[in-house]
Amino acid sequence: MNKPTTILFDAERMKYPNTGLFYFCKQLAESLLQKAIQTNTQLQLFLPANQAHHFEAGTTILPIQLWYKFQMPIFKQVDIWHTTSQDSAYFPFQFKKPIVFTIHDLNYYHDERKSMTKRNNWLKQLQKKVDASSHIVFISEYTAKDVQAHIDLKGKPFSIIYNGCNFNETSLPTIPLHAPKEPFIFSIGTIALKKNFHVLPALIANNQMKLVIAGITQQPAYLEQIMAEAKRCGVADQLIFTGAISENDKQWYYANCAAFVFPSLSEGFGLPLVEAMHFGKPVFISNATSLPEIAGDAAYIFPDFDPQHMQAVFEAGMKDFIINNRAEKVMARAALFNWNEAAEAYLNIYQQLA
Repeated sequence: MNKPTTILFDAERMKYPNTGLFYFCKQLAESLLQKAIQTNTQLQLFLPANQAHHFEAGTTILPIQLWYKFQMPIFKQVDIWHTTSQDSAYFPFQFKKPIVFTIHDLNYYHDERKSMTKRNNWLKQLQKKVDASSHIVFISEYTAKDVQAHIDLKGKPFSIIYNGCNFNETSLPTIPLHAPKEPFIFSIGTIALKKNFHVLPALIANNQMKLVIAGITQQPAYLEQIMAEAKRCGVADQLIFTGAISENDKQWYYANCAAFVFPSLSEGFGLPLVEAMHFGKPVFISNATSLPEIAGDAAYIFPDFDPQHMQAVFEAGMKDFIINNRAEKVMARAALFNWNEAAEAYLNIYQQLA
């Protein structure tokens, strides 16, 4: 048998638990590890040592050291380096072998709260990373178009590989601490302006439903803005913030919510809407960035964020979902996104570059 192709899989973003990039790295790595042996490929995980316990014993771990930020090691045994995020702190500019580079979004560049100087410097650094890469992967058509509008790929090959859904049939959701007794609407994401959560309290202004929002608070001032809007709508006592939640708690919220709402303005993919569809729930989304692409015709879209318009879309969507038994269609859409297919697509790229 030929010597296996050794892949360094950069899972550095796992240093941020309970985030989309954490689960992207974890789920993709697990699927790649399962398939690697069949393709004469060896995966070595480059990640914080305190996150190694998420993987089976015997997995090759390359623990990240603090000094790597000043002097990246060569890792002579590695044949291909896979940088899994545009924001990885350890891009291998000195690596002389093939580099696969996954780009999720240009959120940093589009963040108008940052100075134009910072945004342009970030974009220049991204261009350097693309220039040093052998194959670029985008997680959606939207991201591919957005990047190509701002970055010169210079003819480099690229692929679009969708993310998978994190859940499987053996998962066991647990009743969380903040489990409402009343019917509730669920949303999840980092508490930040781009997630647009402040438009949601209007949806529960004329009913007794609760609104549960889960996620770490990145912008405390924005949390206050959401609470102020809930107070203005007269629903402050119907709003629940859970903070960061476990996977099991998240599954409980998906499984038991009346509907999932995701009005985000900035997504490269939009994994939460796929997770909600996995549970056969009515999903309501914004018309922004990648969300319509990922949802297909299985979600209801808010055309704008006028409270009355949103209420009308929500009420009509809930009725349509029940009357026309949309759950099966929604779950079928979610089934199109799975980590095994994503892993196979990445392995094909590795094999082409080996």
